[in-house]
Amino acid sequence: MNRPYIVGITGGSASGKTFFLNSLMNAFAEEEICLISQDHYYRARHEVPVDENGVHNFDLPQAIDHKTYARHILDLREGRAVEQREYTFNNPNIVPKMLQFEPRPIIVVEGILVFYFKEIADLLDLKIFIDAKEHIKLKRRIIRDQVERGYDLTDVLYRWENHVFPTYEQYIKPSKADADLIIPNNRNFQKGLGVVKAFLRSQLDHKSTESH
Repeated sequence: MNRPYIVGITGGSASGKTFFLNSLMNAFAEEEICLISQDHYYRARHEVPVDENGVHNFDLPQAIDHKTYARHILDLREGRAVEQREYTFNNPNIVPKMLQFEPRPIIVVEGILVFYFKEIADLLDLKIFIDAKEHIKLKRRIIRDQVERGYDLTDVLYRWENHVFPTYEQYIKPSKADADLIIPNNRNFQKGLGVVKAFLRSQLDHKSTESH
């Protein structure tokens, strides 16, 4: 099997990564692409750092089991399937499943810190940064966390000010300089998405030619 082409996608919280990812994944057949997300590599709650007010900070690098994540990406690159327990955002009403990830010609690696961790960044063939203005990201985060997750507005704003924004400034924003492609998503990302889809399709065509 030809070595997969590994795409890393990052950006600040509420920059629109999930919507971009869904649009990208839908452009390819299941056997062509595999998505493995940082979201499923959070450490157990008792291992996640707490701030000075005793609130767990899931935005810090220490909250992620990045060594296991990097090892699983490497396994996929080497043609080995991997298993990882689903992360349910500490929702007691959801029984986590064991997720199966299969090697595919394109591997998509996604998360706010995938450029920050050297073990992961070094495995990426293409680095994409989804960018948006701070006030737009905050508005999206409020809508997402209040409407979709039922969080209190005070809690959402506290986490933004004390966890999300400081992490972006310290760990995520500097990695923008390492990106091969920066896609602005203040209104929409359709042009950027079109460029990425066409490029990845050309990679698949090239692999297909090599294998014949």
